[in-house]
Amino acid sequence: MPTVKLVNNKTFDCQSGQTLLEAAYAHGIALEHSCRTGRCGVCKAQMLDGTTKAIKAEESLCAEEQAVGFILTCCRTAVTDVSLDIEDLGEFGKIATRTLPCRIDSLSHLTDDVIEVTLRTPPASRLIYLPGQYIDVIGKDGLRRSYSIANAPRDDGKLTLQIRKVPGGMMSRYWFEEAQANDLLRLEGPLGTFFLRTSDASQLVLLATGTGIAPIRAMLEQLAAKPAMNTYRRIHVYWGGRTEKDLYWTPDYSVLPLCFVPVLSRSPDSTGAKGYVQDAVLADGIDLADAIIYACGSESMISSAMNKLIAAGLRRKNFYFDAFVSSN
Repeated sequence: MPTVKLVNNKTFDCQSGQTLLEAAYAHGIALEHSCRTGRCGVCKAQMLDGTTKAIKAEESLCAEEQAVGFILTCCRTAVTDVSLDIEDLGEFGKIATRTLPCRIDSLSHLTDDVIEVTLRTPPASRLIYLPGQYIDVIGKDGLRRSYSIANAPRDDGKLTLQIRKVPGGMMSRYWFEEAQANDLLRLEGPLGTFFLRTSDASQLVLLATGTGIAPIRAMLEQLAAKPAMNTYRRIHVYWGGRTEKDLYWTPDYSVLPLCFVPVLSRSPDSTGAKGYVQDAVLADGIDLADAIIYACGSESMISSAMNKLIAAGLRRKNFYFDAFVSSN
């Protein structure tokens, strides 16, 4: 059975037909990931040695990356012993993914096409997670969709989701037309590796488009509740929408050195920032060499932001993201 070695000397075995990501998880080793389908690119790793085989399409890898040995750990299995130029996430690997029953506690409309859903789990089965992570909600007939958790852990254990309506979407039909308080569902989580890391950067930049603000809000709640965690001189929040009605929340954390910049792409009469969040960051002249960035939203925003901000001086290792991949 092939052995996989990471640059910090952690090793694990990989069975035939098992992805590298699955094999690591089976051995209690957490690697960077999000969608687990090859579309988001969070689990990208460079091969140092060995041979792997793709068992899923690596949609988010370009030809240039493949040519220099990059792979997606959620899409490939080991053929021979393999060495990868990545590290594991240490203690994060001890946070277990579980499937739990849950009930809808409340529903409220934030906009015409965004609904906020609060879920509760049994008191003895609370979800342990880090702000920034997401869950899969499992409805009738096994229909499953992924949603970021929009709050830091609460004393009552409740979980808030912000869900955008997808025209023709099967799960959207449930949320917007059928869902009622006390409905019984299941959830699987926590999922993903989008969470705040320890950093020596003095500037924290949080980027979001649409309901990508949900995990950003959870991170801000965490920092506000635990001021000792905030080592940043300045926290910048850029939230992008089409028009004013898309921005349904304003961060208000007096204990944090916070600068909030709403960015509108289809509101020419607005007096604020216009265009796209990544361009607003560049326009503000933030010292990107001394910044760490967390971005959540559409795949196009993530790709553009990564390319533009790294070209402007951001260190590649200081760009963390969770790209929303579409589904019906």
